[in-house]
Amino acid sequence: MSMNDTISDLLTRIRNGQMSNKETVSIPFSKMKEAVCKVMLDEGYINGITIDEGDYKNLIVDLKYYDGKPVIDYIKRVSRPGLRIYKSYDDIPLVKNGLGICIVSTSQGLMTGKMAKEKKCGGEIICYIS
Repeated sequence: MSMNDTISDLLTRIRNGQMSNKETVSIPFSKMKEAVCKVMLDEGYINGITIDEGDYKNLIVDLKYYDGKPVIDYIKRVSRPGLRIYKSYDDIPLVKNGLGICIVSTSQGLMTGKMAKEKKCGGEIICYIS
């Protein structure tokens, strides 16, 4: 099966896993997906990530719940292969008036929109999470 947008697949698997109250979701491994998950882990949206080295390398994401409800309420892919969205550091948007995060791919790696503004580096807007 050929897949063009692997980040959308990652976000969809996380969204679907939380809607069905799964403990973990398994995702085919890539360094970009691992970096997105590390940002989500640092911001407290997931419990953990592990790499399963079986026949194929998989990324196992431990989903996080609070009072039986998923921590991630809203997750949306912004920049996609057919339409890339780039912003300078002063144009990076706030997500839900600062209650959510924006993951940005910069020349210094993946980081939240807030960190990108502090470091004064813009880049490609990957997704919004709240």
